[in-house]
Amino acid sequence: MLKQPASIFNDVIGPVMRGPSSSHVAGAARIGSIIRQSLDVEPKRIIVEFDINGSLAESYHGHGSDIGFASGLLGMALTDPSVQNACDIAKNHGIDIQFIVLDYGAVHPNNYRIQLYDENGSSHIWEAISVGGGMIEVVKFDGFEISICGDFFELLLVIDGTSPESIKTLEIVKSIIGDYEDVVCIKGFDRSLINVKTKTQPEVWILDELRNLSGMVNLMDFQPILPIQSSVNCKVPFSTAVQLKELAQKDNKEMWEMAVLYESVRGNTTEQDILNKMNNLIDIMENSIEEGLAGTNYSDRILGPQASKIEEGIKSGRLIPGDVLNQVIKSITAIMETKSSMGVIVAAPTAGSCGCLPGTLLSVGKTLGMTREEIIHGMLAAGLIGVFISEGATFSAEVAGCQVECGAGSGMAAAGLVQMFNGTVEQCVDAASIALQNVTGLACDPVANRVEVPCLGKNIMGGSNAIVSANMVLAGFDKVIPLDETIAAIYDIGLKLPLELRCTFGGLGKTNTSIEISKRLL
Repeated sequence: MLKQPASIFNDVIGPVMRGPSSSHVAGAARIGSIIRQSLDVEPKRIIVEFDINGSLAESYHGHGSDIGFASGLLGMALTDPSVQNACDIAKNHGIDIQFIVLDYGAVHPNNYRIQLYDENGSSHIWEAISVGGGMIEVVKFDGFEISICGDFFELLLVIDGTSPESIKTLEIVKSIIGDYEDVVCIKGFDRSLINVKTKTQPEVWILDELRNLSGMVNLMDFQPILPIQSSVNCKVPFSTAVQLKELAQKDNKEMWEMAVLYESVRGNTTEQDILNKMNNLIDIMENSIEEGLAGTNYSDRILGPQASKIEEGIKSGRLIPGDVLNQVIKSITAIMETKSSMGVIVAAPTAGSCGCLPGTLLSVGKTLGMTREEIIHGMLAAGLIGVFISEGATFSAEVAGCQVECGAGSGMAAAGLVQMFNGTVEQCVDAASIALQNVTGLACDPVANRVEVPCLGKNIMGGSNAIVSANMVLAGFDKVIPLDETIAAIYDIGLKLPLELRCTFGGLGKTNTSIEISKRLL
């Protein structure tokens, strides 16, 4: 089945979560949730294997992959305050989870190979990847190549025998289910696996009939884990910035209206529903700022609370004047401190870059007295830029460095600001391009495997870069390189970055100070 088009609410703005990293905590939690849904009985022992040549080998604990996976396996919500204690809770439930680093030739830096043993003595091997921003794909089950991303209702049916009996069973399965999005049959040595994707939950009688089929070994029933479901036949109105500009010019639409048009088709929903969803997400973003400004405490982090220092500096006259920029610095810092203290944030587009976009748009809007509607429109415009980045590159620093996390957030924020200042679609797109051009090659090199340093500074830099880029375009500057080409360029650059500069033990992360901090935190 072809890859589904990116969604603003699946791939770009969200998930709502706790924890330092969306790739690690949210991605691992969603992988754990998929595996949980496959079980009829409690798991007893689970071995999670990370490849020594991937990023998870160094970062899985500091970035929260361990607590994320355990929380998903336990069925916890990503916003549950107990997420940080998930490994201990699993142990108290009698579930032994081990995390091991091996050399097994994984093709993705965020690869999970999971061996599961249940209380009945059954065992299975799953393989999955966290692709960035909390998005995942389960790619193998017991050697069968599959694709489960959490955007459909799904069934996995393990059938004894192969051709021609499996072909006959496949046709029977299709006739029983009737209305399905996609059905594939994968043949193994002595068994076959059928993967069915549907829009709705199959009724109980359908599941009962399937379980009673001759040769049925196992039937697993999965519900979607993403906020927006997919449709195999979904045809979005555009998928590149060039196509967007052509359609917007033809229909005389603003950037936020084009975002609504896109998401209404992608998510099969209404304009009002989209506006409501974004409004609710902005509520959470505002709460993250307020929580950070109130002061946060958390032992396992590098930086203490600093957001309030900006206001103190403004009042004392110690800071370089710049009302808007200083408020942006304050808000971005507050969000990042909420994140680092395991508070609730919106990964936008990722948890590691969660401060840049909301901290910039909300602070500019508040400081300049803009309406809630204008801020919602700005966030939608930003989300649409994120769709293009998701389609043309990635949000995973493990794949392409921080240019696709804080850099992406900066490009999105630049477009959002232009929308808030009544710029055209072309200006929104050009501002995003300039912002991304300014951060090409940006490495991801977290200190002590904590998503704080230099992540805080890079989020703040992303906010200031967004303001600069927006003003350049609004003043009439030439972006030179179109957005689609810029996105392709940063992806190409990112793939050529050495592994050590893609969320692994390199750059600032291998300095003596970083090593000492890591020892202290352990």
